[in-house]
Amino acid sequence: MTVDVDQQAGLDPAIRDKLLADPGAILADRDLMRALVSAREAEIGDNVIDIRGRAMEALETRLDRLESQHESVIAAAYDNQSGTAVVHRAVIGLLEALDLEDFIDSLQADIAPLLRIETLRLVIEADPVLPNLPEDVVIAPEGAVGRIVTAGRRALRGDDIVLRPASPITLPIHGRSVASEALLPLDLGAKRPRALLLMGSADAQRFMPTHGTDLLRFFGQVFRLVLMARLRP
Repeated sequence: MTVDVDQQAGLDPAIRDKLLADPGAILADRDLMRALVSAREAEIGDNVIDIRGRAMEALETRLDRLESQHESVIAAAYDNQSGTAVVHRAVIGLLEALDLEDFIDSLQADIAPLLRIETLRLVIEADPVLPNLPEDVVIAPEGAVGRIVTAGRRALRGDDIVLRPASPITLPIHGRSVASEALLPLDLGAKRPRALLLMGSADAQRFMPTHGTDLLRFFGQVFRLVLMARLRP
């Protein structure tokens, strides 16, 4: 009696021919390779360790880690590109203001939505008094900017940008509930009062101390220059 070895093994001849023609297809399939290694280990018994199987598991773990890092790098690059485009649009919005009143009015109405935040407020100390400030400017007593920035913590450099969870001290300025905030101190010159640009977001992850501040610093510098130009008589 003639016995067909392929049929005895339960392997379809077409599949067998395909695998013989392209054995690399097995190596490219992680699930298939894992099943083959497991079958081999089950065959040799528990008292024998197959180094090849352990090596493959280690390589798979390393590959998974590399793929995860690769995805994180791509996601970070996309976020940076997206953030740059958002800030550029907001800067253009600042430059389009016709006068000081239009400039201040646009902060909450136009620029905040462009930046995808809930609040954008300009705080200026009352001493020395600047004339003809629009109503939407928050006038604070002397020393208030320093207290707002530190919020009971150690003193920072005057030009430091602060990213933090929303503080109770800034709640009246925001005028609504926010979860995180960015504080951009503004130097308007020696003969002008201290000022602060305050951003608020409902997203607790939007402004975190570990985040970079390059884009915010750029936005703050443009804002400062435009504001100083609008303050000139």
